Amino acid sequence: MTVVTRFAPSPTGRLHVGNIRTALHNFLFARKHGGKFLLRIDDTDVERSTTEAEVAIRADLDWLGLTPDGSVRQSDRFALYEREFERLRAARRVYACYETPEELDLRRKILLGRGLPPVYERPEGENAPVEGRTPHWRFRLDHETPIAWTDLIRGEQKFDPRLLSDPVIRRADGSWLYLLPSVIDDIDLGVTHIVRGEDHVSNSAVQLQMFAALGAEPPHLAHEALLVAAEGKLSKRLGATGVPALQDAGFEPMALLSLLARLGTSQPVEPVHAIGLLADSFDFAHFGRAPAHFDMGEVELLNARLLHAMPFDSVAERLPDWVDAEAWGTLRTALRRLDEVGDWEEVVRGDMTGATLSAEDRAFLAEAVPLAAPIDWSDDPWHALTDRLKAATGRKGKALFLPLRLALTGRPSGPEMGPLVRLIGKERCIARFAAAGTES
Repeated sequence: MTVVTRFAPSPTGRLHVGNIRTALHNFLFARKHGGKFLLRIDDTDVERSTTEAEVAIRADLDWLGLTPDGSVRQSDRFALYEREFERLRAARRVYACYETPEELDLRRKILLGRGLPPVYERPEGENAPVEGRTPHWRFRLDHETPIAWTDLIRGEQKFDPRLLSDPVIRRADGSWLYLLPSVIDDIDLGVTHIVRGEDHVSNSAVQLQMFAALGAEPPHLAHEALLVAAEGKLSKRLGATGVPALQDAGFEPMALLSLLARLGTSQPVEPVHAIGLLADSFDFAHFGRAPAHFDMGEVELLNARLLHAMPFDSVAERLPDWVDAEAWGTLRTALRRLDEVGDWEEVVRGDMTGATLSAEDRAFLAEAVPLAAPIDWSDDPWHALTDRLKAATGRKGKALFLPLRLALTGRPSGPEMGPLVRLIGKERCIARFAAAGTES
């Protein structure tokens, strides 16, 4: 069996971390098994769907490295849906309904008032037409056949179809709701595995009967625990975290993907440089039932660790012209995001002055000027200078190193000083020591 998965967003906006996670897991499962990952644009809602949103979704997936192996658009497939709808209608598995939304709401309230589940009360045969009303259409569930499947994450699942309402599949204006077109597409495209959030479990129960009614073997199902923010709030908080925000902040795609691939599993979260490595270790057996807590702080930490190990060739095209291989190798260990590299231009090439220092530290730095002058800057100037200053002043540890760093960079932390002072250059270093050693 060739594994085929699909990601099916509605083109009504940009991707956020919740649906990026769904796309990633479908992609990883397909890649691990040598299969295909398909994109299906669910644009049956003509009023809300836009071409701009579809283009943005495709661009987001490309940036993330989740480029699909093929794609379809539901709005191009209405003839297929019509044909399969007529098959179901001939088999009396769909039927017309004439109630208004207000009448249905009243029915639900009456049932609830009686302590009964608000399940649609289907007629014995067909609903009688109501003059002046165009019907909507429902799928007739088989009440005699229990619904059951072995979920790849949730395990054994069982539903009593008598406790489910016959779902509306088509509106009175002829437009389609999600459930039936999705099943028709999955059959037509040969989808073997459906990976989605646990909020779709009841939808899956209904759709399994649709697969059976259309004479098709259903795909394997995997329903993941929902993604929540670290502080416990649901997707509204996460909705702002999408590809544009990540791009604007200078994040690497693999920082987000490294977290989303392991979030909610028993596997450790580690920075992974290649999506293929994530696919190799992907397994639904590692997933738990508890909500998966997403924290942008974790993405930031993973992003920093990725940058610290990233070779120059893989990032050169995105760096300012002044950052060569030597500069990148020196500065990358101080970065959390790639755009921060620009903050170091003044340190490396500018005429900056250091931080405010005490009188004792200024006197100490004044001594650095004559001691630095004879040092060969092409070798290991940092250790040569600190050894000389330690012998001359008796300073050591933080008292020795911090004033030098502050004078040269204006910051209490940053890259390793050995390669940094070579990058800054002898002339600039001595000039900064002299400026810092001058009485203010």
